[in-house]
Amino acid sequence: MLGKERVMKIFNHEKPDRMPCFCVNGTPTYEQMEKVGAFWPEGHERAQDMAKLAIAAYTVLGFDAVRAPFCQTFEAEALGCKVKLGGKENIPGIDHPTLYKLDDKPVLPDDFLKRGRIPQLIEAIRIMKREVGDKVAVIGGIIGPFTIAGAMLDAVPILKASFKTPDKLRPFLDVAEKAGTMLGQALVDAGADMIVVEDMQASPDLIAPHTYRDLELEYQKKQVEALSVPVILHICGNVDKIISFMHETGCAGISLEPKSDTKLARKIVGANVVLIGGVDAATTLFMKGPDDVKDASREQIEMGLDVLAPGCAIAPGTPTANLLAMVEVAKEFTYL
Repeated sequence: MLGKERVMKIFNHEKPDRMPCFCVNGTPTYEQMEKVGAFWPEGHERAQDMAKLAIAAYTVLGFDAVRAPFCQTFEAEALGCKVKLGGKENIPGIDHPTLYKLDDKPVLPDDFLKRGRIPQLIEAIRIMKREVGDKVAVIGGIIGPFTIAGAMLDAVPILKASFKTPDKLRPFLDVAEKAGTMLGQALVDAGADMIVVEDMQASPDLIAPHTYRDLELEYQKKQVEALSVPVILHICGNVDKIISFMHETGCAGISLEPKSDTKLARKIVGANVVLIGGVDAATTLFMKGPDDVKDASREQIEMGLDVLAPGCAIAPGTPTANLLAMVEVAKEFTYL
């Protein structure tokens, strides 16, 4: 069974030949870069390099899906935020000063999809689809509303406002949702089979669960409803306290770090949401060996996962041998 068929069967709640294995977050490593001859920073900036690095997750690692981009700054940059593009070893990040103050009125530019590096990302998805066809699923990555709003305002002001003046955040969340959704639709048009929404700053590690419920949930729901393909939601950290709200977004899949209780998540979301995870990307995949990766992978699968994956973005220094070990374990779990 080809990777795309395997993945789509899982999302259609059918049984594939075996458990799929892929990553919904960033996938490039230094070893993959050397293998395919594409590197950072060009992989963050140019469509050809971005596509080549993304496809390495299939050609080098054997993943059942490939995804781009590899950072969380595309929408923010197109909205006008300053971005540090990084170098050969670093991913781009938001720079100072911030774009807005809390009492400002944010604006979604009319030419949003033509700004910054977004045209390069859209073209990269086209190239990826053309190169892999239906061999593996193509995933387009967008950033969730709270995180984009945080880029426009900075982390401390948005966190303070979430407690003291939450209604002041709504104009920013509205622009952020529209920006992410517009990009998501463009990536679908370019060939993405699925969209993953990364909303790191919506984590219970940063905002109260009731803030997520009362403020962020409605914007994530709008995003999921507007996209015509399966949507995967990834929020960093332990999401046990908000897993029921994440389920309310209507997303097709939820990506979990191993900090979260997979058994609890399964009990809450039932059988109609795909659970993806959850090998620890830092302490296991990056720092340990293949045997440890295999043990952790089997342990996570037994907790009720549908897709074996790193719990978050793959650290660039992660050994290829560890990622291949994770794929080997996925191949052990057969359904037919």
